[in-house]
Amino acid sequence: MIYALMAVCFLIGSIPTGLLIAKSKGLDLRKVGSGNIGATNVLRALGRKEAILTLLGDIGKGAMAVALAKAFSFDVMDAGLAGLAAILGHNFSIFLKLKGGKGVATSLGVLLVYSPFVGLCTIILWLLTAKLTRYSSLSALVAFGLLPLSFYLIDPVQEKIMIAVFITVMLYIRHIANIQRLIKGEESRIGLKG
Repeated sequence: MIYALMAVCFLIGSIPTGLLIAKSKGLDLRKVGSGNIGATNVLRALGRKEAILTLLGDIGKGAMAVALAKAFSFDVMDAGLAGLAAILGHNFSIFLKLKGGKGVATSLGVLLVYSPFVGLCTIILWLLTAKLTRYSSLSALVAFGLLPLSFYLIDPVQEKIMIAVFITVMLYIRHIANIQRLIKGEESRIGLKG
């Protein structure tokens, strides 16, 4: 049963929210800015309203995956696996030939249902880092780099900490190019074109 749930959640995660919103405006998001399908690139390419819609859509995918698992009374580990499946779907969308985003917003959606206080803590860490640095990627790296510790301090369930480690590793892998640009001082800041 868990495999069927994960397949459904992967499909949900695969829906390319930002790409669909940009397409409705006559724009191929993959050909502008960073080429990423997430909210940060939508903000640069289209503006705040479209970025917020993208953010909410991507958060909703992760939240829906865990909510589905909880609705069907799956245990904590299986609910986490459902969330991971949605994140993987976003990162490797079947609708985009296994290409996709970086999973930040979808991961936040997973956290907000899986462990609401940890999710809130992660959002606060992201916002604080973004306020100080204006780097979306660095904000994600800081907030999710601290995710296993956040679980350990706030919601110390072994299975949840394991899921947190997987989320962190996946996010860091998807941000390798950003890390390289940050080191070189070439990373774009939030709100700037390009």
